[in-house]
Amino acid sequence: MCISLTVQDSAARYSPLDSQHEDWIIARAMQIIEGRFYRHGESLNQPSVIKNFLRAKLNSERRESFAVVFLDGHHRLLAYEVLFQGTLGQASVYPRVVVEKALGCQAAAVILAHNHPSGMTEPSQADRMLTTALKSALALLDIRVLDHVIVGEGEPCSMAECGLL
Repeated sequence: MCISLTVQDSAARYSPLDSQHEDWIIARAMQIIEGRFYRHGESLNQPSVIKNFLRAKLNSERRESFAVVFLDGHHRLLAYEVLFQGTLGQASVYPRVVVEKALGCQAAAVILAHNHPSGMTEPSQADRMLTTALKSALALLDIRVLDHVIVGEGEPCSMAECGLL
């Protein structure tokens, strides 16, 4: 025997509880979709906030580590990643990798950062040259370099604040 339901039969069995549950599912699905398309991370637009964030992330590193903070168009945090680690005194940084990661995050801006395990936060000539190279490579893709922060002993050095960017 085959039983078929008509629209009226199924509508009669449809309870308000089912409707509420579906509304909850739809609302939750919209939250997930919005979360994937509109990330609302912390806005990193003040030098003190940036330096504190990076100090917390890089201060415990024993080897020189180069990291990038990836930001959206409103300077909200998309991602933070240590891309390169080196020795006590240096780390090799490859612009191609930085560019690939920035594109993968769909970043509009980045903040470069690395630590000096020696404790000195003064930018070296190599730090300045690297910053210039990365700034040029990222500018070709309309990705702005907002700062390059060096973490060491005491207050981190912001190359933007020092007029070196």
